Parts: sequence; structure tokens; C-alpha cells
Amino acid sequence: MTARNAPTSPRFTRLALGFAVAALLAGQGCASVSRETTGSIDRDGSGQVAAMPATQLDGALRSYGAAYEKNPRDKGSGMAFAAVLQMAGRNDQSLAVMQQVAIANPKDRDVLSAYGKALAAAGNLPKALETIRRAQTPDRPDWRLFSAEGAILDQMGQSDQARTLYRKALDMQPNEPTVLSNLGMSYVLTNDLASAEQHLRQASTAPGVDPRVRQNLALVVGLQGRFDEARQIATDSLPPQQAEANAAYLQKMLAQQNTWSMLKEKEKRG
Repeated sequence: MTARNAPTSPRFTRLALGFAVAALLAGQGCASVSRETTGSIDRDGSGQVAAMPATQLDGALRSYGAAYEKNPRDKGSGMAFAAVLQMAGRNDQSLAVMQQVAIANPKDRDVLSAYGKALAAAGNLPKALETIRRAQTPDRPDWRLFSAEGAILDQMGQSDQARTLYRKALDMQPNEPTVLSNLGMSYVLTNDLASAEQHLRQASTAPGVDPRVRQNLALVVGLQGRFDEARQIATDSLPPQQAEANAAYLQKMLAQQNTWSMLKEKEKRG
């Protein structure tokens, strides 16, 4: 199947912009994923899960919620509970949890980073940017914070500044897939889908990469009208449950304003 250019109508461009913002909110580069078990939550609570089954998510909410209730000041318990709350779409509650953890750990860079992410997920971008910048220190710069700051700037419409930060992060951590993914989605925000695909493909080759990178690549390929290829990327070499979840995610994103049907018709006519 040959690649086709994305539709260039203003409506399609607006769709692309909306999809990119959603992807950036879901996959800011500050999060880390366990290399031992992709999709698990790290011990510090900073990792996130893509397409976690509902029953597993409910269990995680109960487990981490109980640990947090026992000791709301504990960094690990609080960050883990906030992370799963974000996965469940409970951003306001996640922010409230991180506020308490930040009060108890006011100078901890991991906590400030997670707090900034929670603020961004809840829509308070200026405060999120302030918090992330406060966590960064010139004498010990952290590539994760550069990437997180870039994701927030992208959401604020400052993509050029965001990409400068992503490249700083890549100078410190070459070929880091979370940064490459954020950089790729940054290009979606300006409707440069070819550049977006290039960076997301590079990110998707990393061992143990976060499944959301594959989701974002499938999304960008789908936005260019290559429907079958997008579905294959979203489902290839995955367990059936994960493949089904990824396909559902892709269809949900592209189905908005009938984009899914539009692409399928384009395939048939091709």
C-alpha cells in the first residue's frame, strides 16, 4: 500500500492539533516506565500504564489508595496513587494527592516533577510550568524536566521553545524514546506529520518502550490516511488484550468528527 498525504482541509488540521494535545497530556516525558515489565508502575510511582484493562486499573486504584491513606506524606505511595488516578481520568483528585505530597516533600525534584505533571493534566499550565522550572537546577540539570517543560510549552502553543528543550534533553540522553515521542507529537501540533512520524518511528524501536509511543505512531500514520498501516502498528506483536485496547484507542481518536470513516473510504477509493 502506498503512503498518502494527509487531507489539508482546515477541519483536518484542527483535528490533528486536538489529537496532539491529548497525546502530549497522556505521555509527558517526565514519566518513566519499568524496563523489567513494560507497563508496570515503578517503585517511585512515576511510571504510567497505557491501555491498562479496567479491572486491573480498579485493583491498582484500591491498592495504591489504601497505601496512600495509611501514610499521605509518603512520597512513593502518593506518587503511585496520583499516577493511577491520572490513568483513570481523575485528574482533579490526582492533583489534590500531589499537592499533599508536595507539601510534605517541598524540595524533592521527583515530587515537584510529578506535581507539575498533575497540574498540567488538570489544565493549570502556568502553574505547572512554574513548578517544573522550580524543580530544575542549573548545576544538576535533569533531562526529564526539560522534556516535561517542553510538553507544557507545547500545550501553551510555544512549540519552538518546546523543541529547543527536547533537543537539550536528547543531548543529555540520546535516543531517549519518551523525549523523541514528545518531539514527534510537537510536530503534530504544527501539522508537520512527516517529521512527527520520523521521530515516533525512532522512538518506537527502543527496547521496552512505553506502549503509548506505538499508539502515537499509529495515530500519526492514521492522520496521514494510511489506515491499514496504522492499525497494524497499533496491534502488531502484542497480546490480544493489549492489541484490542490499542485498536480501540486508535479508532476512538480517529472516529472524532467521522475521521475514521473518512479514512476508510479513502482507502477504498485508493
